[in-house]
Amino acid sequence: MNTTAPELLAAGFVPEDARQLLLKDFVIHDYAQAADPAALLTSVAAHITCMIGTSHAAMPAALINALPRLQQVSIYGAGHEKIDVDALRARHIVLTNTPYVMCEDVADLAMTLLLATVRRVVAADRFVRAGLCAGPNMAFARSVRGKTVGIVGLGRIGLGIAQRAQAFGMHIAYHNRAPRRDVDYRYYDSLLELAAAVDVLMLAAPGGEATRQMVTAEVLTALGPQGTLINIGRGSLVDETALVSALVEGRLGAAGLDVFNDLANPPAALFALENVVLSQHRGSATVESRAAMRDLFVANVQAFFAGKAPLTPV
Repeated sequence: MNTTAPELLAAGFVPEDARQLLLKDFVIHDYAQAADPAALLTSVAAHITCMIGTSHAAMPAALINALPRLQQVSIYGAGHEKIDVDALRARHIVLTNTPYVMCEDVADLAMTLLLATVRRVVAADRFVRAGLCAGPNMAFARSVRGKTVGIVGLGRIGLGIAQRAQAFGMHIAYHNRAPRRDVDYRYYDSLLELAAAVDVLMLAAPGGEATRQMVTAEVLTALGPQGTLINIGRGSLVDETALVSALVEGRLGAAGLDVFNDLANPPAALFALENVVLSQHRGSATVESRAAMRDLFVANVQAFFAGKAPLTPV
């Protein structure tokens, strides 16, 4: 380790390939993995001008304010709901992330989950593997063509989903903080009204307090027993208890879920349901997206120490 190199504080896990690139030029102090995080913080705080981590790393005000020379926080990932952004703004600390580079792959996964769920691809795979092909056929699936998908969060990922859904012959509606002027999709300022009007509710909104549990039991009821919920946004967008109940009781038709309130512990009640497809937060989990995220993350850190403007400030 080069002890004369600039020092970084890692608030949480940093992917190994990104870590190795940074170690060529920087010393990394692992706060979250330290045997005594408080002692580590005390010993290095005066040297830290840049803090790093993934979008899963918690960076509360107490940690931010314990670093008197902090000038930049660089995140590997797009989300920043676990960071006290107000604490950063109060001290004019720059926050960077890695947006946009994974949007196409996330939109691809959204459509993959939709097709896998509605066309019952996973159930068909289990059917074949169980040696049931010689018996009665599976129940029919449903077509997506001619159906309406309601996209919650029409940002870059949401727009990518809309383009893909249109290629499958679907109609598009959406709910956003405000209507967009660059699309002609039908806009609903009420999420409840959108859910009642569509066949598929597709969640592509960011996490955080403003969107926490925006998909309530009432919204799920409006989507209905023939409706499908797809979530590639954040688990916090959905009242998960209400979702499980709606699926188990048949008040919601199906769900494709890439995210959960607790990513390490999805609700066990979902595992036995044939109308549910589950994924492990895989939207950006392609070799290409992760390489692009790594390179942008490292470049933001390097730009800061080179005295250059951040590439992707939040």
